[in-house]
Amino acid sequence: MTTPLLSVRNLAVHFPVRSGVFGRMTGAVRAVDGVSFDIFPGETLGIVGESGCGKTTMGRAILRLVEPTAGSIHFDGVDFRALKGKALRAMRRHLQIIFQDPFSSLNPRLTVGTTIKEGLLVHRIAEGAAADQRVAQLLDEVGLQASYATRYPHEFSGGQRQRIGIARALAVEPKLIVCDEPVSALDVSVQAQVINLLQDLQKRRGLAYLFIAHDLSVVEHMANRVGVMYLGRFMELTSAEALYREPLMPYTQALLSAIPVPDPERKRNRIVLAGDPPSPAHPPAGCVFHPRCHHPSRDAACAAIVPPLEEKAPHHWCACLKQPPTIVPWGEQQRAGATHEPARHLPSAAMHSAGSLPESPAR
Repeated sequence: MTTPLLSVRNLAVHFPVRSGVFGRMTGAVRAVDGVSFDIFPGETLGIVGESGCGKTTMGRAILRLVEPTAGSIHFDGVDFRALKGKALRAMRRHLQIIFQDPFSSLNPRLTVGTTIKEGLLVHRIAEGAAADQRVAQLLDEVGLQASYATRYPHEFSGGQRQRIGIARALAVEPKLIVCDEPVSALDVSVQAQVINLLQDLQKRRGLAYLFIAHDLSVVEHMANRVGVMYLGRFMELTSAEALYREPLMPYTQALLSAIPVPDPERKRNRIVLAGDPPSPAHPPAGCVFHPRCHHPSRDAACAAIVPPLEEKAPHHWCACLKQPPTIVPWGEQQRAGATHEPARHLPSAAMHSAGSLPESPAR
């Protein structure tokens, strides 16, 4: 089996909550609370979940733009968390990020050429005329003219600025790129162009992507595997095909039921979740999703036992006590107050037929 390019185990990011005159720590916001996964060379792992679930924080923690509180990060066989100084900078060449906002992520005082060239100079990949030539090649690779190197970010549209951000990430020849909602700020037609570009670059360069998004239709089109996050934890992790065909976690089912159907004549039932997501500073006991869960077998055990992320089917992991099979014995659930045995629940509203984004001739 292929060795993972990135291996993350029990990653946690907790932000302290301070109060009082002396700023004493009175609690912590558990933005990311013990996630584990692997990304293999050339693979796209999609991460989905509603706003505030910890997707972006996790992506930044992997790059150590935010320092993790706990857990391990191994990249290409190296303990990434143990690196410091020059060693950390050298390794960061192989991990890059495409930010969500294509405007604020670019320095308005630097020309496009200077922005892209910066990584080349820092890592001593190219200098002088060779660097200028490399910038021209990168702009052409992302579908922009080489003459744009002398212009400033405000002279470009949102889609063009995102292409500049992609060129900047590619400049240092990375192996893994964290795509932090790279198309959420773009029009639908431009989204298709940028996604096609990312897929073409992946094929040509053998890149691996951690693709963070809230749009499940985009993730379906882009990802090989998908992880569903809720309140800083993974609720489900499997192949994109299996997730959209048979979502097991009730939270995933609710997300899939909310995907718009491109047919004005077709009505679709939605699974409407009760209440709002709990605060990550005060997560519920047991299953963090249980206060909003729609599973018919939900009972007191769900509020008392933290469900393990376990393999319900081959290569299909889910954190739910009530979706069989489970390693948590029925007797243990009964002692925690269970009154309903685990039973498969797959509502029709969660069934999502495979779709695709509109293809664009511009690549």
